[in-house]
Amino acid sequence: MLNANGSRRSFLKTSMVAVGATAPLTAGSLSAARVGASAGPLMAYVGTFSSPLKDVLPTQVDLPPGNGRGIHLFQVNRATGALTPAGVHELGTSPSCLALNAQGTRLYSANETDRVGDDKQGTVSAFTINRGDGGLELLNTVKSGGAGPTYVSVHPSGKFLLVANYFGGSVAVLPILADGRLGNASDVKTDAGTLGPTRAPHAPAGSFAFSGHDRTHAHMIQADPSGKFVLHVDLGLDVIYVWKFDADQGKLTPGETHTVALPPGDGPRHFHFHPNGRWFYSIQEEGSTIVLFDYDADQGRLTARQTISTLPAGFAGSNFCSEILVSADGRFVYAGNRLHDTVGIFAIGADGTLTHLADEPTRGNYPRSFNLDPTGEFFYCCNQRGDNVTVFRVDPKTGLLQFTGQYTPVGNPSIIVFLDLAKGE
Repeated sequence: MLNANGSRRSFLKTSMVAVGATAPLTAGSLSAARVGASAGPLMAYVGTFSSPLKDVLPTQVDLPPGNGRGIHLFQVNRATGALTPAGVHELGTSPSCLALNAQGTRLYSANETDRVGDDKQGTVSAFTINRGDGGLELLNTVKSGGAGPTYVSVHPSGKFLLVANYFGGSVAVLPILADGRLGNASDVKTDAGTLGPTRAPHAPAGSFAFSGHDRTHAHMIQADPSGKFVLHVDLGLDVIYVWKFDADQGKLTPGETHTVALPPGDGPRHFHFHPNGRWFYSIQEEGSTIVLFDYDADQGRLTARQTISTLPAGFAGSNFCSEILVSADGRFVYAGNRLHDTVGIFAIGADGTLTHLADEPTRGNYPRSFNLDPTGEFFYCCNQRGDNVTVFRVDPKTGLLQFTGQYTPVGNPSIIVFLDLAKGE
């Protein structure tokens, strides 16, 4: 949960650094026809834990600095996966999570601060995207409904942004207005319950991975594929919440099975639906496990069916899990291990169960998150404490990762998302 300075805290300023000219593409391993068909640039946006920008201090923000400068922009070489810097949108409030709308015209950031001025809330920002060069222009910034917003996702309707506030222990629904700006929260829910123990039952022997059982910590929120239900996890309570979603009013009401308990102390952090919508994979930060759930889309019901370690057999010591990612073809799961500094690679069986395949070193320190490019050919890992993003080529048959040798310097990278400007809105 911490940045390179041992905290998730940061500060605020917004300014724009001009986006560079489009770099020429090279064919490399791709056919000339394919490269020619991709006329526009492929952009990558990297959110960071950012440093205070001391020349503009609009109000006091509660959190010390990180090494990033805000949202870093890159052009992606489609043949090699290399990232070329294309500007920075400076933002000193640690835009640690980013989400794009379906049309690729708007970007939203969770600004992971605990307090702005006297208000003990973080903020969320909306940006318009220049479809020519990928540049960002700030539309507006609103309160997040709690302290330390750590996750944002766009509801499938495109009309709402969902926010998880880690230090506030709350989730919020923010209306997306017709011009892409954000409105004030239409709903805020605050988690409550019994905190889990600091010792996770599934943690490796000798683990001191004690991170989030001091209070409630909402860590992720996302709608199911239909948009009928919204799910969020609270790491401190070891619970997955299931909400019915009113897409007209932007309101959350408890589902029939409102909470699903994980083993006390294991700490659910992130989750990912399988493309079939029937399997749901949850990763536990302190327990270092993945749990497979069957998902009933009609009732919004989760039923646990498998628990598997994210670590190699026999590992002893401390590890904090981070990201979980299901490949677009539904054949593989990737799991982030911080301190062990690997990506665990798992095959998905015909029934959804996982089999461990390999552990790929991230070539960096503290892999907070990762993502696949739109083609699934390249895998990008944000090494938060290593101040870099590393690039891997994906074997489409085995799901295994091969390091390309490419390191891209970014201070405290937290998330990477992609936008293909060759595709129409």
